[in-house]
Amino acid sequence: MGPERNNQYTEASLRELRRNCIMHVDMDAFFVSVELRTRPELRGKPVIVGFPADRSVVLSASYEARAFGVKSAMPMVVAARMCPKAVIIEPRHKLYYEVSAQLMEIFESITDLVEPLSVDEAFLDVGGAIRRLGPPRVIGELIRRRVAAELGITASVGIAASKFVAKIASTRCKPDGLLLIGPDETVPYLHSLPVGALWGIGAKTTDVLARMGIRTVADVAATPVSSLKKMLGATGEHVYRLSWGIDPRPVTPVRLEKSIGAEETFAVDTGDDGLIARELLRLSHRTAGRLRSSGMVARTVALKLRYADFSTITRSRTVQTPVDSAQLIYAVAIQLLESLGSRPMTVRLVGIRAEQLEDTANTSLQLSLDRRDDNWRAAEQTLDEVSRKFGNKSVLPASLLDSGNGS
Repeated sequence: MGPERNNQYTEASLRELRRNCIMHVDMDAFFVSVELRTRPELRGKPVIVGFPADRSVVLSASYEARAFGVKSAMPMVVAARMCPKAVIIEPRHKLYYEVSAQLMEIFESITDLVEPLSVDEAFLDVGGAIRRLGPPRVIGELIRRRVAAELGITASVGIAASKFVAKIASTRCKPDGLLLIGPDETVPYLHSLPVGALWGIGAKTTDVLARMGIRTVADVAATPVSSLKKMLGATGEHVYRLSWGIDPRPVTPVRLEKSIGAEETFAVDTGDDGLIARELLRLSHRTAGRLRSSGMVARTVALKLRYADFSTITRSRTVQTPVDSAQLIYAVAIQLLESLGSRPMTVRLVGIRAEQLEDTANTSLQLSLDRRDDNWRAAEQTLDEVSRKFGNKSVLPASLLDSGNGS
């Protein structure tokens, strides 16, 4: 290890190591792993995180549950049928966000170039950390050790010359593994994979390609770009480039949360305007609370409706001054709802998202000339304090005290 051990790298050796310095770090069954920290007796057993309601979906599943075919986003009723002995744990989102923040702190102590993709995964460019910490593989193992020691969960790390290949590597070494695919190994490795490994190739596209005799990444690479464009449209050239490992996108540091929101599926599809409005108020409070706890305000409020036939529509509105108040978010949501006019059928799901987020510290919160706006915000900040001390359901708006909310 000579030069690696004392960090006496030549410029040539640094250039070589930096050819392969993109990482994709992904937690293993994140929500389940966080829960098992306090319930170690469930390790090795099938565990599902999700609400035990007929119309809820699986949020996370242990690998023991996945062995039965359980997957994230699968309806809970289907998961329970596939794995009847699974232990179901109701989610604790606030805890998951706290652990996520700690995870991102670990990443940012390694490199400034961290691009979060979700609460439990991120791309890292560790080229600038090699002199200080060692080669990319050594840094990857360091990250895995720190995640295990400091957070009590496991991470899988893929290392490659590009984001696309690093993501494939982390997927292929799960759970609790590390895979480095060197620049000279990239094309042979990719060409050994099924076509579905390429970004943008879903089940329908896989079927289309299979009918043309294209079943592997190597088959894609051997197909003329013009033919792929005829089959796949504008994405044909993109897929072709990926089949040769070409992905020049840099790791771009971004804020983890581009938006904050909440949604709820009704127990029974509803056309009741009062019930929908009450649920929007509840979701506005959940969204506003998360905004304030994150130190964020939003310039845009979006409404989401999913009808009984699963068709989904969204509408959004940008406000003059950024908001973090539930009452102001709710007011915009109701305006958006009314703008839709008569609904064609009953509603299955409603959701609210706060978008175009900004740091509160860098934003003026002089909401309007109406003092009631400031009064609402002050009142909600007081509710935040009460909730922190006594639990989230200690104090609610009077209109939400009706237990028959149907969600």
